[in-house]
Amino acid sequence: MDGVLLGSGVGLASGAGFLAWAVRGRSAQILASSAWRGDPSRRTIALTFDDGPSESTPALLELLDEHRVKATFFMCGRNVRRLGSIAKEVAMAGHQIGNHGDVHERYDFHSPNFIAEDIRRAQKSIYRNTGVTPSWFRPPYGVRWFGLDSAQQQMKLTGVMWTTMGNDWRWSAPRVSRLLLRRASPGSIFCLHDGRELKKAPDIRATLEAVEYVIPRLQDQGYTFETVSEILCARTSHAKMPFGV
Repeated sequence: MDGVLLGSGVGLASGAGFLAWAVRGRSAQILASSAWRGDPSRRTIALTFDDGPSESTPALLELLDEHRVKATFFMCGRNVRRLGSIAKEVAMAGHQIGNHGDVHERYDFHSPNFIAEDIRRAQKSIYRNTGVTPSWFRPPYGVRWFGLDSAQQQMKLTGVMWTTMGNDWRWSAPRVSRLLLRRASPGSIFCLHDGRELKKAPDIRATLEAVEYVIPRLQDQGYTFETVSEILCARTSHAKMPFGV
């Protein structure tokens, strides 16, 4: 009996571990297709920013413009509705816009209908305020769940995870900078934040300072910066490999 119970416990633990990986593992494809890096043979990096737009986004746009860098902004629908002019400013500056859900809520244990409606509301809000229909989607907190793959297919969205999470919402700028410089490699997708979930007027000084420090140093190392579309489509056309490998 003890052996049976032990075996059952091991099986449950193994199953729980597999589900946890399927939900949040950056390379997992079980619950929804997604990419997490570009072509490793090209010395390029994609800067991505989640949770915006916010009142702090214009400062980031100025910084990116100074360095002539284009990035990808995964926007929350509710923030877009609140700050439509800033969302449009991102698009007008030539940056790419992706969908980050509507209310920035984790999808685990939610119904497929909730997931689809959350993504659809964000998709509509982004289009109405910017004229852009996103092709790329990053789930809030990187959490995927049952029904997400179907929703992505319905709305013609491709999921995007990341190669390195910057932790810029909780770390100091020097610590974020050290992490990004240490983890930089050809095809990297960096995840940073120009907002802090749905908070108004968030303090993103750590993000701004880290970006300002890291960009020129990576450029000195021969890196160029691309949008998610550029870095992932180049992977498909040059490397002939599936996303996320």
